[in-house]
Amino acid sequence: MKKIIYIIRHGETELNKLGIVQGRGVDSELNDKGRDQADAFYRSYKHIPFDQIYTSSLKRTHQTVQKFIESTIPWTQYPGLDELGWGIHEGQESTEQIRSDFENITLNWRAGQLHHKFEHGESPLEVKERILIVLEKLTEENNDKNILICMHGRALRLFLCLLTNQPLTEMDTFPHSNTTLYKIGFDGKEFHILDFNNTNHLEYPLDQF
Repeated sequence: MKKIIYIIRHGETELNKLGIVQGRGVDSELNDKGRDQADAFYRSYKHIPFDQIYTSSLKRTHQTVQKFIESTIPWTQYPGLDELGWGIHEGQESTEQIRSDFENITLNWRAGQLHHKFEHGESPLEVKERILIVLEKLTEENNDKNILICMHGRALRLFLCLLTNQPLTEMDTFPHSNTTLYKIGFDGKEFHILDFNNTNHLEYPLDQF
């Protein structure tokens, strides 16, 4: 059955604003700007007849799509959609050393060393395994035509690679910002990108809606 999947990253948190690493182990809330971004997305897409909402288990994703949830659309939390665990760097302010560590690990990932991870963290290969559980749900035969997914930046990149049959080494070809939208079509066999890194909903003042 054909489906359309709307995948967004969560709205801004105070830690995003401050450049502090979050990851799977930090369950932060949206800040005022993040709530405004969530409102803008809702106002732009509330006309879509969503059949299901999927979020990660972290509250910044729940809060981003809260108004959709409140409209009684069925909602499921999937830990498989949680952000990649950044291990010892989670909750840490950005320093020259941390920036260097992140640059080095992403270079390793692009070079195919996808088993690399920070201490107490997760590798892209480990995140892939839990995302595949959600991917199976998306390909099930059912009556769900429009699905809204809210998740996290690095996990989003990995998810898009899996959906579009791209190697995980290409994850950085999928840019993102807070509440960016990727719209994906599923024809019953394959996924296709219909809308790429769309933030048009953020371009208009809320009082214009």
